[in-house]
Amino acid sequence: QVQLVESGGGSVQPGGSLRLSCAGISYRYSNYCMGWFRQAPGKEREFVAAISSTGSSNYADSAKDRFTISRDNSKTVYLQMNNLKSEGTAMYYCAGRLSSFCSTSRTTYPYWGQGTQVTVSS
Repeated sequence: QVQLVESGGGSVQPGGSLRLSCAGISYRYSNYCMGWFRQAPGKEREFVAAISSTGSSNYADSAKDRFTISRDNSKTVYLQMNNLKSEGTAMYYCAGRLSSFCSTSRTTYPYWGQGTQVTVSS
């Protein structure tokens, strides 16, 4: 059973930074594509970023140049978010799929965390 746990959310002013973390895959971690999604109130859950087992990453246009996804040997995935904007306010979810291919579609990820809240407000 895979249980993903996110941490690192909080409140920050526009222009600030946060680093989210996600852990929970212990078996065959290196074979997983890991992704971050977010869901704002009243909106659908949307793709933010993903990183493959080889370290290749891709980003939503809204995240390019400001967010960085990474993973390390401690079986933790990170999302460094810089220059946050008010539209970044959302619940952020970590997701995993046992595949070498990183999809941007949320329906292709079978494993999800409970989410961590990010609020960007002055």
